[in-house]
Amino acid sequence: MKLWGGRFEKGPSEVFERFSGSLHFDRRLIEADVRGSQAFARALERVGILTPAEREQIVSAFDRIAEDARLESFFEGAADEDVHTLVIRKLKERVGPLADKIHTGRSRNEQVSLDTRLWIRSECRRIQSLLAGLMGALVAHGRRYPDAIVPGYTHLKRAQAVFWPHYLLAYFEMFARDFARFQRARDSAGLMPLGSGALAGSGFPFDRQEIASDLGMDAVTLNSMDVSGDRDFALDFLFAASTAMLHLSRLAEDWILYSSDEFGWLELSDEVTSGSSLMPQKKNPDSLELIRGKSGRVTGNLVSLLVTMKGLPMTYNRDMQEDKEQLFEAADQVSACLEMARAVVDSARLNPTRPAKAVEESWVVATDLAEALARAGTPFHRAHALAGGLVLESVRHGKKPSEWTAQELAAFAPEFTPDMVHLLNPAEGMKTREIPGGTGPAAVRKALEEAEARLKMMSE
Repeated sequence: MKLWGGRFEKGPSEVFERFSGSLHFDRRLIEADVRGSQAFARALERVGILTPAEREQIVSAFDRIAEDARLESFFEGAADEDVHTLVIRKLKERVGPLADKIHTGRSRNEQVSLDTRLWIRSECRRIQSLLAGLMGALVAHGRRYPDAIVPGYTHLKRAQAVFWPHYLLAYFEMFARDFARFQRARDSAGLMPLGSGALAGSGFPFDRQEIASDLGMDAVTLNSMDVSGDRDFALDFLFAASTAMLHLSRLAEDWILYSSDEFGWLELSDEVTSGSSLMPQKKNPDSLELIRGKSGRVTGNLVSLLVTMKGLPMTYNRDMQEDKEQLFEAADQVSACLEMARAVVDSARLNPTRPAKAVEESWVVATDLAEALARAGTPFHRAHALAGGLVLESVRHGKKPSEWTAQELAAFAPEFTPDMVHLLNPAEGMKTREIPGGTGPAAVRKALEEAEARLKMMSE
């Protein structure tokens, strides 16, 4: 069945049909297509194209189609051009010639836009739920180790001491921004395009705002040509997905390192690791490596659609069919990776003694000393040089921070007062960082509480 053809003397070749067909992937839009067509049937009744009885017959038939489409047998043997022609064919099988009225005043261009928007809005909600689950797992993991101290890194060099929950909350914030990005993507897709026609607007007096309300969308699109050529909302979704995968990849990279023999901070559970076919001792972080690897695929989906859209003239061009597979794969990958990451976080165990030893052996307290000197009146550049000199002296003699006494500090430089020796204990220096967003004990406790409260709001 074709939705066009009167102008053609011959049908498309088998090669072209096979090349251009999209049912094998856009069948995922069937629920959105049915929902949008039901709303359009109600709009056709309001402009007098359908009688109330005809509208009821069509809407009921669409309900049956949606129900049947949950079975794989629904699609068996289907040779339709796309999901839209499949749905119309199935409608005609149920209501006969009445089905021919459903496309009155409607173009596939606006229909595709609506279906894709409805699908994106649904996917954003689902992914937001998965994000909230992972964020909750990070907070719960932090609650299990509230006093664990680890070195924070810059340039992969030990920099300053932080609480383990503070580190976890850094990723919480990244994923919270991802949650907001998916909300913006959902809002971007929330404009109702029906009534735009192919590109010039419909010739029927549809109440577009009423259709939008029927579909639970926020507003109507404002330019019919823009609707036909717009895929910005799809790019917004792909950008949100790519950024979330970037954050997942960074978390994966951290935990691959932290679970390595060289770090030994984390023990990943048997459920999320694998072994070697040759080396019996291996316990490999395959789950995290796959997350890291799949991030590139999602970024590629974004780049692919950007390149597809960059040179298209107004308005619709068939190139735009290439957005669907990018969207579907990105949604699948980010969903699977969020689910996998949560399983990793839920089951991982921290060995606090290993990072604590790394903190103790390193000079992560140097900044604390320099700031103490500055608070005592030493100009910071001088304080920085004094702390750096103390580190150099310690490195030359293999001396740990804890091995310095108050007397030795004062002998090294008179600016060091006896009370500063307590800052050689990283836990003491962290107490100076109670500023909001800092790693002070009270600040971290409050941040955990606030994170839990924000999660509760996200789920409401």
